[in-house]
Amino acid sequence: MIGKQLGGRYEILERVGGGGMAIVYKGHDMLLHRKVAVKVLRQQYVHDEEFIRRFRREAQSAASLSHPNVVSIYDVGQEEDVHYIVMEYIEGKTLNDLIKERAPLQVDEAVHIAAQICDALDHAHMNQIVHRDIKPHNILLGINGRIKVTDFGIARAADATQITQTGSVVGSVHYFSPEHAKGVSTGAKSDIYSLGIVMYQMLTARLPFLGESPISVALKHLQENVEDPRNVNPLIPQSVENIILKSMRKNPDERYHSAGEMLRDLESCLTPQRRSEAKLAFFEDRELDEERTLVMPAIRDSGTAAVTTSATTDRHAAFRPEDERQVEGKKRSIWALVGIWLAVAVILIGGMWLAVVYALDKIRVPEVEVPSFVGQTAKVAEARLTELKLIPKQITEYNEAVAKDVVYDQKPAGSTVREGATVNIYVSLGPQPKQMPNLTGKTAKEAEQELAAIGVQPSQIKTEEVFYDEEVGKIIKQSPEAAAEMDPKTVAVKLTISKGKDTFAMPDLIGKTEEVAKSTLKVNGLELKDEDIIRQPSLKQTKGKVFDQWPFEANEPVSKGQRVKIYVSTGLPEEAGEIKVSLPISPDKSGKSSEIRILLTDARYENVEIKKQTITKQEVFEIVVVVTKDKNAVIQVLRDNQLTGDSRTVTYKDYEASQNKTSTPASDAGTGASAPAASPTPTPTAKPVSTKQNGGQQAAAGGGH
Repeated sequence: MIGKQLGGRYEILERVGGGGMAIVYKGHDMLLHRKVAVKVLRQQYVHDEEFIRRFRREAQSAASLSHPNVVSIYDVGQEEDVHYIVMEYIEGKTLNDLIKERAPLQVDEAVHIAAQICDALDHAHMNQIVHRDIKPHNILLGINGRIKVTDFGIARAADATQITQTGSVVGSVHYFSPEHAKGVSTGAKSDIYSLGIVMYQMLTARLPFLGESPISVALKHLQENVEDPRNVNPLIPQSVENIILKSMRKNPDERYHSAGEMLRDLESCLTPQRRSEAKLAFFEDRELDEERTLVMPAIRDSGTAAVTTSATTDRHAAFRPEDERQVEGKKRSIWALVGIWLAVAVILIGGMWLAVVYALDKIRVPEVEVPSFVGQTAKVAEARLTELKLIPKQITEYNEAVAKDVVYDQKPAGSTVREGATVNIYVSLGPQPKQMPNLTGKTAKEAEQELAAIGVQPSQIKTEEVFYDEEVGKIIKQSPEAAAEMDPKTVAVKLTISKGKDTFAMPDLIGKTEEVAKSTLKVNGLELKDEDIIRQPSLKQTKGKVFDQWPFEANEPVSKGQRVKIYVSTGLPEEAGEIKVSLPISPDKSGKSSEIRILLTDARYENVEIKKQTITKQEVFEIVVVVTKDKNAVIQVLRDNQLTGDSRTVTYKDYEASQNKTSTPASDAGTGASAPAASPTPTPTAKPVSTKQNGGQQAAAGGGH
């Protein structure tokens, strides 16, 4: 059996004990992940159908017991020819082990153990369950000190078959009650007798009756009186001995009427008032024998009684033989008349009884045995009950351990009822649903912690990240929705998490015309309203071109739908002027190449390289500069990285002069020579590139060669 699985959920781990009826194994409940004890019926009983039926019925009845001192029964089942009962697994040892180790036990400890056993028996007897095999082997001692009684119902099932097999009595003969040994009907008082023997053994370290064979022990239960426990162990108080002697009386009527009565006696036996009480006295059998020889007083003529044996002899001597014959004749006549009347009465009573039996047989409703539906679906149970002509009544409740629509209990169970009776079947609604919490606005980690608190595992949670106008990492949507009912064990949770806005690089609008800037913003899904187009004079851009953008600079992250402002140039400010300067520049040596670099500082630029070119002959460079009253334009020419005398300085006065003349002189920074005339029409300028960028990349200055 080791390693075998029963019922698809109970794995057998190891053998822990056994008795005459069954073998007990330690098992593991793979569904509820707990240790259980699995009692498997011995093979010699598996083919006795009557025994199996009673075995199941009594096991189910024992399962109805719910008491802290009774081992709980979880399940009853069959797999092929293996019949088993699944019950609570108790870590600890048996009372039999404790007696072997330490008996005789301390009086208070023995009384405490007996009281817990008695409490369990009282609960069982109130539920019409008789143990019939109370012995130390069936008493378990938990590691927490709790006493547990096991093996309820098994001995009762044994009574349904023969009580002897191969000459031996089924059960434990040392703990039999006299009525059990006789083979007659046993009841709750038989359990009380067996408990008395257990107390006797705990306090004396020996059994009250021993013999060479089970039969001899059984006869002693019937014929011999038990030796007083105090003769064996003088430390036993008289009050405790009285309990043992009363519970072990051979006549059941002289024992305790119930286990509850014995429990009340046990609870008070060690009080100071009772420790020194008198020993109980019982009527012996000879005192109750009405047929024993007695000296009876004779009846005199005067009605008084003589008190001596000689008077009785004289009374008999007074009768004559003739009188005796008359008396005897009268007696025979009387007895004959009595016999006739008794015969008539018997015939009448018998006829009436036969008539009643016949009438009852005609009106009797057939009986039906109710099978167990625990573990089956409600649909199957109802169909089967209807087939058996019983009325199913479904009672639904939430049950954490049982799947939905599965029967977890029934009443009645394992008993016989008449057709048309109502059978209550308790059907699981599954685990009680819980409400889905509101997770929006929380992070995925916060949501996982909140869901774990109500039983949702991380494996049941799926997340999806989307672009959204919400803080990165926040939940924006959930399924199921908040407050929806769900089963934490089976629910599939989906969380939609924001990964922020869908951003892209802001396009560079500087230097573009107004129309091009509008088109660029529209293509990128950015918003530009009429009031967001601001037209202002600009030194850096010509009229109609964008010279600034807000609030996003070029290449900054931006998302669709965001609003943008642009600044469009209306031309130069009134205080600024634009002049075109012509610069003739020659190579260092005629016929040989020289690298020419032109740097400009004016109202727009600050030391910006606007031209870079290699020449082999003199060439004229057209440079457009912008000046103000406060800012002159300085043109520097470098030939092969050497500053030349071709540099120029242009002032605002030069600009004013150019408005009235066809040519505008420019002062030579070094010699004061006149600059070439400026063009009357300004040439459009391009956006410059700083010399600090791209290794001094050249910027268009307009009009150059």
